[in-house]
Amino acid sequence: MTSAIAVPTISPSMKRSILMFLCACAVGAAEPVALQFENLQSIDGSAKWDWWQVRTAFVPGKKPMWITTMSETGKGSSHDFHGIYQSVSRDGGRSWSKPSAIASLKRTEQADGYEVSPGDLWPTRHAKSGKVLTTGKTFNFAEGKRENRLREKVSYAVMNPNTGAWGPMRFLAMPAKDRSGATITGANAGCTQRVDLPNGDILLPVRYWRDPKKHNYTSVVALCAFDGKTLTYKKHGSEHNIAQGRGLYEPSLTKFGGQYFLTMRANHSAFVTRGEDGIHFEPIREWKFDDGQVLGSYNTQQHWVTVGGGLFLVYTRKGANNDHIMRHRAPLFIGQVDPKTLRVMRATERILIPENHATLGNSGICRISDNESWVTCGEGLIWLGKRKGQLNKVLFVKITSK
Repeated sequence: MTSAIAVPTISPSMKRSILMFLCACAVGAAEPVALQFENLQSIDGSAKWDWWQVRTAFVPGKKPMWITTMSETGKGSSHDFHGIYQSVSRDGGRSWSKPSAIASLKRTEQADGYEVSPGDLWPTRHAKSGKVLTTGKTFNFAEGKRENRLREKVSYAVMNPNTGAWGPMRFLAMPAKDRSGATITGANAGCTQRVDLPNGDILLPVRYWRDPKKHNYTSVVALCAFDGKTLTYKKHGSEHNIAQGRGLYEPSLTKFGGQYFLTMRANHSAFVTRGEDGIHFEPIREWKFDDGQVLGSYNTQQHWVTVGGGLFLVYTRKGANNDHIMRHRAPLFIGQVDPKTLRVMRATERILIPENHATLGNSGICRISDNESWVTCGEGLIWLGKRKGQLNKVLFVKITSK
């Protein structure tokens, strides 16, 4: 007489996990890279202003220098941007100079009554020229108050590290129409992470409106020339858009393993794609974890870190006991991305900067080497929460591979 063998019941969630594991094995899932974090010296805001849209450029050499730029921001509105300031460290972020105004990057009144401020800047050392090139956008205020997004431009400025002198705010001339024949309006490179090529050309993510009556962005990567003084548009490739909400915007680009990866913000979610030449990309897909669940990042930026032979995403998301934070923009997470599946490996997710009653959605990345990157973030909108009346802080996290 033979006895029946009991077959265990497998739940649907377990079946999904097994399937995901088998698929990962079939395509060769990315090997997790162990990271370690170090909090560097922070910078305090002032009683009158917050420091926001903060990002750092690294200048190597016998006397290396870390240059952090920040927007002087009013405490009563998220877009009350004024002049650009800088703070310099010469000891790897252990100390910082007192933030000082960059005279050529002030908010200024134009002849037509508009006040224009450079903003959402991202400084990076351009290896070919040795200059620091910061790219971003303009904020345009009618009579100094009403913001007009249709007037936005791709702004940039150049700094000579040998003298410390910044040049004036300049503008990238974009074509009148895109590849679909639509008019390019309000183009800007605010908060976008770029890639500099060995020949000195630059892959700069840009967004713009196709219809000035509809606040909906299309995102592209523009191939530009840069001679150390002037940034010149050459061409762009794929045009990425969704009809929903404000479209796709604040695109950020990186290169990893011979491919290019582009992440984009949307009102309701976030999207990712990859390509071979840096301007043409696959159809977009929504950001998800490797278990198939939607990542939950929405209506804010995501950026890239490449360190220790791994590809990582920096982001905020829902579902982290953070319903009290505007648009769930804290804590700030980092998670490793599988470059084959374009999914965040859930088991690798870690908190970079904990939630402390401030938004952390406007971060920046400074790549130091193959094994070191910094994440920089100015605390935002403190006046909305329990820390109202306190000074905001500029936070720095050094990331290295173990």
